[in-house]
Amino acid sequence: MPARLLYDYAIIRVVPKVDREEFINVGAIVSCGTKKFLEARIEIDEERLRAIDSTLDMELIRNHLAVIPVICAGGPESGAIGQLPHRERFHWLVAPRSTIVQTSRVHTGLCENLPGAIEHLLDTMVRPSVDCRL
Repeated sequence: MPARLLYDYAIIRVVPKVDREEFINVGAIVSCGTKKFLEARIEIDEERLRAIDSTLDMELIRNHLAVIPVICAGGPESGAIGQLPHRERFHWLVAPRSTIVQTSRVHTGLCENLPGAIEHLLDTMVRPSVDCRL
């Protein structure tokens, strides 16, 4: 049996009107210290976001969200934050903010496959179920 890995994760959300506290989940960030793993995946459902606020600037939202996976990957193109060690990048990304792009609280999980854990989070927390589209 493969070893199970302890990981931390947060769900990325767009909060169109911060004062109303309504949001749509649009991605997940997973960090595993044992494997020095940090990855984020984003999936924006623009139709669901526009159902909350038809005036959203989708290009602005896409640009803000696109930075998250780049920071996770690190490297010269990721700016000063991307140069930090992976755990510090994770904590910077999940720090509470009162902006249109936010994350959930940090949660912990166990898995055998980190990319599979992200896919599971997207399936259960981000992608709408078939019943939601009726």
